[in-house]
Amino acid sequence: MATTNKLYHTLGQNGPKLPGIGYGAMTIEGGYGGGNTEEAALEILRTAAEECTLIDTSNVYGDPRAPGRNESLIGKLLQDREYRSKVFICTKFGLVMGIKDGSLVIDARGDPEYVRQCCEESLKRLQVDQIDLYYQHRVDRSRPIEETWGELKKLQEEGKVKYLGISEATPDEIRRAHAIAPITALQIEFSPFTPDIRENGILDTCRELGIAIVAYSPLGRGMISGEYTSPDQFEASDYRRFMPRFQGEAFTENLKLVEAIKNIASKKGVSPTQLTLAWVLAQGEDFFVIPGTRSLSKLKDNIAAGSITISEEEKEEIESVIARIKVIGDRAFSPAGVKLNAW
Repeated sequence: MATTNKLYHTLGQNGPKLPGIGYGAMTIEGGYGGGNTEEAALEILRTAAEECTLIDTSNVYGDPRAPGRNESLIGKLLQDREYRSKVFICTKFGLVMGIKDGSLVIDARGDPEYVRQCCEESLKRLQVDQIDLYYQHRVDRSRPIEETWGELKKLQEEGKVKYLGISEATPDEIRRAHAIAPITALQIEFSPFTPDIRENGILDTCRELGIAIVAYSPLGRGMISGEYTSPDQFEASDYRRFMPRFQGEAFTENLKLVEAIKNIASKKGVSPTQLTLAWVLAQGEDFFVIPGTRSLSKLKDNIAAGSITISEEEKEEIESVIARIKVIGDRAFSPAGVKLNAW
């Protein structure tokens, strides 16, 4: 099967037309275990630049003791004008990671001074004059969202960012932010393991306002690959060790959904990851996916999903499996339990 990323969608009402399959760069620097060597990471990023166009990062990705490292790595790619012209670069602010008593602590911050500081730092690390899509990574619920978005609007007017996005927001927060400055994209977890936005009003709100959905963890944080049969396979520094869905009985029960998807994929003659990515993109022309991987071969396998078409019968079969097999465990993890000595 060809590697070409054939499927293009339009990002929001007024955004560019981009391949439906982008690249989530978080895991290239760690998070789900150790990261790549710099040269191996750059090789993956070069392929992503050529085939995916949209590359997604954040100011906190990388070793939690060295935030910004992921952006700096991508900056080494983007300093080459040829690659800068090809890449639609997305990054984020607002998720604050710290260390307390040897454990990881996560919070949100959205005061105007911090918004501007984060933007300036990201521009410098990425070695660009403008961020193509700048997300509020998490909403700071200690202050009105209008304060955060007022500053984002200024950054957009100054040309430091082109489009604005938000991640993991409620319908009310989406509406209030959008009233200050147009939201181009909502980044949120969506997969057969987490189809929640179709029922909780988030997807309806985005479609009403013309906001694209950028689905992160579309492969159930790697579960749908079928490679994992035990939590013991995860490295000590892998965040999945601290997620309820990947622990004990929940892990075993959730493998049932993996097996069901593998069976459907086998009948179609594609990998379970390809089937899943094609299913997510089949949700509508407003959907994008940003699977992450540290493997060049897996990246190419993911990209090939852009040439796969899901029939109505296949879509119904997948929907039936999702409805029948209930996922066990919350999708979030407890950062207070993540010990920094794991790194």
